[in-house]
Amino acid sequence: MPVVPMYYSELAKTRWQQPEILQTLKARAKDAGLWNLFLPPSPEHDTEEFRGAGLTNLEYAPLAEEMGRVTWASEVFNCSAPDTGNMEVLHRYGTHQQQEEWLRPLLAGEIRSAFSMTEPDVASSDATNVQTRIERDGNSYVINGRKWWTSGLGDPCCKILVVMGKTNPEAPRHKQQSQVLVPVDTPGIRLGRMVTNFGYDDAPHGHYEVTFDNVRVPAENLILGEGRGFEISQGRLGPGRIHHCMRIIGMAEVALEKMVRREIAMIKVAAPSMALKIIDDAIQSFGAGGLDSEAGTAALFARVRALRIADGPDEVHAKTVARLEYARYAEPNVAKHQTMLAASRG
Repeated sequence: MPVVPMYYSELAKTRWQQPEILQTLKARAKDAGLWNLFLPPSPEHDTEEFRGAGLTNLEYAPLAEEMGRVTWASEVFNCSAPDTGNMEVLHRYGTHQQQEEWLRPLLAGEIRSAFSMTEPDVASSDATNVQTRIERDGNSYVINGRKWWTSGLGDPCCKILVVMGKTNPEAPRHKQQSQVLVPVDTPGIRLGRMVTNFGYDDAPHGHYEVTFDNVRVPAENLILGEGRGFEISQGRLGPGRIHHCMRIIGMAEVALEKMVRREIAMIKVAAPSMALKIIDDAIQSFGAGGLDSEAGTAALFARVRALRIADGPDEVHAKTVARLEYARYAEPNVAKHQTMLAASRG
C-alpha cells in the first residue's frame, strides 16, 4: 500500500514497461516464501520441481482478498491472471518438455503469458463456438484465426500464448477444440488494436486483438491431445473464476471503506433499496410462490423492508445526505455574500 503512488508514478513514465518497484516487491515476496500461493496441493501432479506453496483454496481465499485491495498486487506474489490459469494448465496437463520450457520460468516469475480464446465474430463465452483452426501439417500445427481480449499480451514480459482453436470441426461438439502453446515471436502473429476496458487500456497488461496467419508451431506444442481443448478450458476457467471472486471481495471492501468515509447515511439509503429491488425480482420469478413462505423470498422482503425504517427512516438519512451536499456549495456562497455585505457597509 505505501508504494502505490510510486507504482503509478513510474508507470506514467513508461506505460508499457513493468515499474521497477514491482520487481523490488516481487523479489521481497519470493524471499519471504509468499510465492505461487494460488496453486493448491496436487498429489497427482506435484513434483519436487513443479509445485505451489501448498495452500488449499480455502487457505488462499483471505490472501487473495487482501491482494484484491490493490489491482496489481497479485502479481507481486506471482498470483495474477492469466498466468495462474496457464500455470495450472501446464501443471495438470503439460508434458515434461512443456513444463521445462514454459512452466518453470512462469513459476519463477521470469516471464508472463496470455490466454487467447475469445473471438470477436462468435459467442465465444461458449468455448465450443470458437472458429480459429489448428490443423496438423506433418510435424507441425498451423493456426489461422482472429482473437481479441487476449489479456496480458501488452506486457513485454509476455512470452507464450495458450491458443484455443478447432482441430476437427466434424468431431462431437465438445471434442472439436484443442489448445496449443504458441511463442509470441512466432512468425504470422499480427497484433491489432488494443481493446479498452471502459476506456482503460490496463497498461502494462493490455488486451490485444490478435490475428494468426498461418502460424506454425511444432506438433509437441499441443496440450494433452487433439479434441481435449474444452476439457482443458473447464479445468482452467473454474479455478480462475474462483480466484477472481476472491479478489473481488477485497475490491468491494475498499469501495465500502470509501463510502463509509464519505458518509454512512448514504449506505443506509442505497443498500436496502438495492436489496429490495433484487428480492422483488426474485419474488417475481417465483410467481405466486414468491409471496408465500416456501420460497423464502417473502421473509427476505419483510426483513429488508423493515431496514428502511430501522436505525432511522430513509427520509432522515436522505435529509442528512442532502444537508451535507448542500453545505459543500452553500458555505462558499454564504461567505461570499457576507464579504460583499460587509464591503457595502464599509
